[in-house]
Amino acid sequence: MTKMDRLKSAQALPLNTILAGDCVAGMAALPAASVDLIFADPPYNLQLRGDLHRPDNSRVDAVDDDWDRFEGFSSYDAFTRAWLKEARRVLKPDGAIWVIGSYHNIFRVGAALQDEGYWILNDVVWRKSNPMPNFRGKRFTNAHETLIWASRSEGARYQFNYEALKALNEGIQMRSDWVLPICTGGERLKDAAGDKAHPTQKPISLLHRVLVGCSKPGDVILDPFFGTGTTGAVAKMLGRDWIGIEREAKYREVAEARIAKIAKFDKAALEVTRAKRAEPRVPFGTLIERGMLRPGETLVSATGKSARVRADGTLVGLDVTGSIHQVGAALEGAPSCNGWTYWHFTKDGAQVPIDVLRQQIRAEMRESG
Repeated sequence: MTKMDRLKSAQALPLNTILAGDCVAGMAALPAASVDLIFADPPYNLQLRGDLHRPDNSRVDAVDDDWDRFEGFSSYDAFTRAWLKEARRVLKPDGAIWVIGSYHNIFRVGAALQDEGYWILNDVVWRKSNPMPNFRGKRFTNAHETLIWASRSEGARYQFNYEALKALNEGIQMRSDWVLPICTGGERLKDAAGDKAHPTQKPISLLHRVLVGCSKPGDVILDPFFGTGTTGAVAKMLGRDWIGIEREAKYREVAEARIAKIAKFDKAALEVTRAKRAEPRVPFGTLIERGMLRPGETLVSATGKSARVRADGTLVGLDVTGSIHQVGAALEGAPSCNGWTYWHFTKDGAQVPIDVLRQQIRAEMRESG
C-alpha cells in the first residue's frame, strides 16, 4: 500500500472516535483491511451466582453487569465467533490481535481464534502483583489473566518490536509472563458517586507494553470493547490513532473525558530501539554524494590507522583499497570489521564515528517515509 493509499484509508476511518453501539455492528461499518492492531477485552462470562462477600460480610464490587451475562456457553461462543469474524475482516494482512481473558473464557476464545483462521503467536500471562484475595477460601487466588496474541493468518507478517521490548526490560529478552499491578489508587477511574467507573479497567502499564511492542506511531489501533478507554488513552500518548466501540453510554462519557486530558508524547520520545536489520540501508557512498565527507578526506581509527576517501565510496590505505569494512579489516589483520564504528572523521577538532552521519541520513529517511 502506497503512502497515498494509506492516507485515503485513514481519511475513511472514524479515527480517534468512540463509536456507540454493538461491537459487531461497529466493526461491520469499518472498511476491510483498515486496522493495524486490535486489543480486545471482551466480556469474560463470569457466570456469577449471587453476590460475593468478604469475611466481614461486606459486599465485593464484582462484575455483575448485564453486558457480562449470557444464556450459556453456546450463546457466548456464538457471540465470540461473530466479533472475531468481523475483527479479522478489518485487520490489515499484516495486522494482529490481542485478546485478554480469564479462565472463564480464554480457552473458548482461543479455540474460536483458531477456528476463524487466526494464527496464535504467543499466550502471555499477566501475573498481577496485587491481586484481589479469594474471599471464600475454596480455590486458589486468581492472580493472573491470559492474553492471546495472534496474526491474521498462518505465515502472515506482523509488527514485533523485539529490541524495544528488550530495552523496556533492561536489556533482557521480554518473557511471556508479565508482572504488573491491577488498577488501584489514582489510576482507578471513579464515577460521580465515587464508585469504580468500570469493574474491569485495565492498567496503563499493560497497554503500554502491548502497543510499544506490537505497533508503531501512526498505526490504527481498534478496541471493540472500549470501556473507559485505556487503549485510546495509551494510543494517544504513544502517537497511534485509535478507534473505540462501546455500547454503554456511561463508559463512553468517562472515556471521552479521560482521553481529552491526555497529551501526546513528542516525536523524539516516541522513537524506540530497532533491530539493526530493520534499519534502512545506507551505502557509505551516499555520504560522499551528499558532501558529508569529501574525496581525499582522511579517516582515522582508534588504533591510529588511517585511510583516504575516494570519490566512488571506497577507501585507500597503505597498500590496500576497498570498502570501509575491507580496508579496516586488512589494516587490523582481522577477519572482519564494522567500518561504520571503526572509522572516524574530524569535526570541530574531535574524532567522530562516521556512523553518526549514517544515523543522520536514517533519521531523515524515517521522517520522509
